[in-house]
Amino acid sequence: MALSRRSFLQSTIKSVILLGMGNALPAFMPANFTLPARKDIRLRFALASDGHYGEPKSDYEARHRQMTDWLNAEADNRGLDFVVVNGDIFHNDPVFLPQAKAAWDRLKMPYYVSHGNHDMTEESHWTEVWGMPFDHGFEKKDTGFIILNTADIKGAYTGPDLERTRALLEQYSSHQHLFVFMHITPMKWTKYGIDRPDIVDLFSRQQNLKAVFHGHDHDEDGMKEKNGRYYFWDAHVAGTWGTDYKGYRVVEILKNGSVLTYQTDPLAARQVNNNRIA
Repeated sequence: MALSRRSFLQSTIKSVILLGMGNALPAFMPANFTLPARKDIRLRFALASDGHYGEPKSDYEARHRQMTDWLNAEADNRGLDFVVVNGDIFHNDPVFLPQAKAAWDRLKMPYYVSHGNHDMTEESHWTEVWGMPFDHGFEKKDTGFIILNTADIKGAYTGPDLERTRALLEQYSSHQHLFVFMHITPMKWTKYGIDRPDIVDLFSRQQNLKAVFHGHDHDEDGMKEKNGRYYFWDAHVAGTWGTDYKGYRVVEILKNGSVLTYQTDPLAARQVNNNRIA
């Protein structure tokens, strides 16, 4: 029996979390959950991280083609307003930066990037290639988005600059929702996280902050909570370690004010279903 496109998309989902208007966090297993109708979505975006373009012994070229194909299919099937590539876009040598950009330029929709610890290049070079600095913000449909740098250009874990972060949070404080993207988590609750209690305190006091999204920890694909704020990961695009699948995260901002996010495993869904999409 052929699958509908909506059923096929649901079959790729590993975990689903709903952020209610009061920051409640009910969670649903995919088997007990139905995706909202497309007409109920106000804004929809996806996150992918850790492509490590150029890493030795990594099939980075094939994995980038695969990931951009998956994200383009998301855009065709349910729509994507944009994508965020959340750090470690290339692997150490800046000679790979233009090649990594060419790989991501296969996307049909706009995309934004964050600077990771393996993205070892000067900010001037980064800005020249991507057209955006390490730290910046943007808005779409009364929703604010902030991208923060978490490492220096030699790969040392630093966490975000405190004053830049404070200024950006204030700039987007009046928006209905706010989302932050930063490669390294500011808490030592993963093997490769770091402790930045000053940044965590800013996030904890930001009333409209709905979620913070990370890459960096290739073996993380879930959610953690601190002071009523929620922190998410999305596995990895490529690299030589991490989860046993390559995946990405989708976020849907619904017209009723709630936010739905789910982690996907597209390849496993194809293997399990083995059916033609109707």
